[in-house]
Amino acid sequence: MPSPLAELHLHLEGTLEPELIFELARRNGVTLPYRDLDDLRARYRFRDLQSFLDLYYANMATLRTAADFERLTWAYAERAHAGGVRHAEVFVDPQAHTARGVPTETVLRGVAAGLGRAESELGLTSGIIVCVLRDRPVAEARRMLEESLAAGVPLLGIGLDSAEVGYPPSLFADVFTAAAEAGLRRVAHAGEEGPPEYLWQALDVLGVERVDHGVRCLEDDVLVRRLAAEQVPLTVCPLSNVRLRVVDDLAAHPLRRMLDRGLLVTLNSDDPAYFGGYVDDNLRQCRDTLGLTGAELATLAANSVRASFAGAGRKAELLARLG
Repeated sequence: MPSPLAELHLHLEGTLEPELIFELARRNGVTLPYRDLDDLRARYRFRDLQSFLDLYYANMATLRTAADFERLTWAYAERAHAGGVRHAEVFVDPQAHTARGVPTETVLRGVAAGLGRAESELGLTSGIIVCVLRDRPVAEARRMLEESLAAGVPLLGIGLDSAEVGYPPSLFADVFTAAAEAGLRRVAHAGEEGPPEYLWQALDVLGVERVDHGVRCLEDDVLVRRLAAEQVPLTVCPLSNVRLRVVDDLAAHPLRRMLDRGLLVTLNSDDPAYFGGYVDDNLRQCRDTLGLTGAELATLAANSVRASFAGAGRKAELLARLG
């Protein structure tokens, strides 16, 4: 697989592997509703996005302290680095933690500590993107942004995630305007389960610089032409799309069609502990199933670097290493 890579669509909470769930539960005295690892793994058969989210949020109950978030982040960094990732822009969901009594500052300081260790020990550069849970109140999203900015932790950007259908990007226009005024980069999940109209809103109302997922853009030719002309990055997650029934199977994934239409596509793992693979697993399985060529894999790797928010020097370094 080509390396170095940048990973741009990765939910840190979605890297919470079953073994670490049990480790943290023991550490924090959390009683789990699972008999053992096999019982937990048996629940990773999802009908749709919501059925995944139900388990995803339940497992977060084991994350309590800054040390827990540092442990989670370091575990991801080690695995990602082994798979060729050299720059990661990671999503964090503060609202999912404040809703159960864990302060935003605790979350972000733990994540920042883990990423700091990853840079010093592995050379993996990174940034934190705090995400709005779109199925929670808008006022809560604004409070999350304010708490995140006040946490004393460097932030890269703001994102929009969680249950998509029924929660259009336009609901959060004011929050994203405030984030832009604070100097944050802007991204948003759109066009995974939601319609192409959500991509238009993400671009024109929220002013996003990247679209997360975006696979349903192919239903709107005018939108595809715009995305291709403006080279708006789309952070596609094939194994996630299969596990959440966005597509029937990997052979039916539109990745090849998206590349053929001139879209700036990157490959990412989304929630790898739940969806069966990290970014190198996504690349390998897409190569084998979709017949991606070495040149196409190299394009995807280069796209990931170009679409990142890394500084110009870091981008040039990584692209040079790709050859």
